[in-house]
Amino acid sequence: MDRETAFETVRRYLTKQFELPPEKVTSGAHLFEELELDSIDALDMISLMETELGMTVVEDELKTIRTVEDVVQYLVRHAPEKK
Repeated sequence: MDRETAFETVRRYLTKQFELPPEKVTSGAHLFEELELDSIDALDMISLMETELGMTVVEDELKTIRTVEDVVQYLVRHAPEKK
């Protein structure tokens, strides 16, 4: 998955699932402080990545995810290419 597609996927999910205004979901936005997500919200996001994107989430790597860009880069590295 390329960066632009990953960012739009994350933005679309966050704006729809958590009713965030799209302009608030920027690359540098901190998931927990600025977007006010909690650990349950993070689990929901992991579930989305696993089911809708068909990927397996590596739990150890999730510990370093703090911003929207961190999620985007995770998707770029791990999301399977669509055929």
